[in-house]
Amino acid sequence: MTHPAAADVSLPPVEADLTAAERARILAKSALFAPPDATLADGRRELVGLSREELAAEMVAMGEKPFRAKQLWHWIYHQGVTDFSKMPTIAKPMQARMAERFVVGRPGVNLEQTSTDGTRKWLFGFRDGQQVETVYIPDQQEDRGAVCISTQVGCTLSCKFCHTGTQKLVRNLGAAEIVGQFMAARDSYNEWPSPTDGTPRLLSNIVIMGMGEPLYNYENTAKAMRIIMDGEGIGLSRRRITLSTSGVVPMMDKCGAELGVGLAVSLHAVRNDIRDEIVPLNRKYPIEELMAACRRYPAASNARRITFEYVMLKGVNDSEADARELVRLLDGIPAKVNLIPFNPWPGSPYETSSNNAIHRFAKVVSDAGYSSPIRTPRGRDILAACGQLKTESERKRAARPAAAPAAA
Repeated sequence: MTHPAAADVSLPPVEADLTAAERARILAKSALFAPPDATLADGRRELVGLSREELAAEMVAMGEKPFRAKQLWHWIYHQGVTDFSKMPTIAKPMQARMAERFVVGRPGVNLEQTSTDGTRKWLFGFRDGQQVETVYIPDQQEDRGAVCISTQVGCTLSCKFCHTGTQKLVRNLGAAEIVGQFMAARDSYNEWPSPTDGTPRLLSNIVIMGMGEPLYNYENTAKAMRIIMDGEGIGLSRRRITLSTSGVVPMMDKCGAELGVGLAVSLHAVRNDIRDEIVPLNRKYPIEELMAACRRYPAASNARRITFEYVMLKGVNDSEADARELVRLLDGIPAKVNLIPFNPWPGSPYETSSNNAIHRFAKVVSDAGYSSPIRTPRGRDILAACGQLKTESERKRAARPAAAPAAA
């Protein structure tokens, strides 16, 4: 069954003004959780995460021609080089000057784990001591896979089924820290230089589905994706990138218009009363507003369907009536539905739906013409599956018993 492409619907003027005002409020609040400055303690500046224009400005500031930025871009993002002395198109005196002023860094690998199914998880550390988790998910049918990257340390959304949601938001990640996760993953698999001759990529896709809500850190996330999509560097197509949101409605139009990446929506319930409980953001942007934003999403089409993520929670959202209501909500949206068996984590209040319940749900959705694959849990043994990410430092902190009160 072919479903209509998302309609090119403009908001009425009054509603558009309200949306713009809310978007400005979100961006202003995001700035309160800004990442640390990209300057190291020794005064050197991090080059990863700078735009082409910013890189050119740095070259001009040190008395060089702007074309040096193009050379650096090639070595940093196409070749994956971190040592200026290994950039032969740059003269040795210039290499030395750059090494005095700049650094081409990576997040530190504090922990690396590999699952029995081939999933790999890294605990990356940053200069201020904060950490995030990043996961490589191999495709079981092809020799490639997706890197699931994080955009925030912690999360504000407090989704009840998600382990990350139990970790409070500490700060946003900067563009360097977001790009750096993908670059460090490529280091781990020795996937440099970037393929340009049609050679298949091992790390072929990015899913922005790790820790945090990317649309609450839009500017840094967008900057990182523009760097990753640049054809003279990493050169990953926008069709290979999917951004997942819990439904920050005012930012969805902006994301679609400016980035054009694939969209995944963490829906998880079809009734506002249930979604209010398990995805508290729904109290601000209810299902009706969320689905309207999906219909407007500029990058959606039959060729690029919006993915609706739906975690299956026993006795909460897994009835056939829920499935029928989901079909009704999807009307007019080029969509597919990923059904995700709940991945338990220590202290989680939910149980996974039975296989029978999941398959009955999937059949209702499939019979209506929507693809509804049941996701095979990946990386459960290393807590790398959907909804299981939480930094190791937070796990240890949460596991420590509270200090005994001081004696009177």
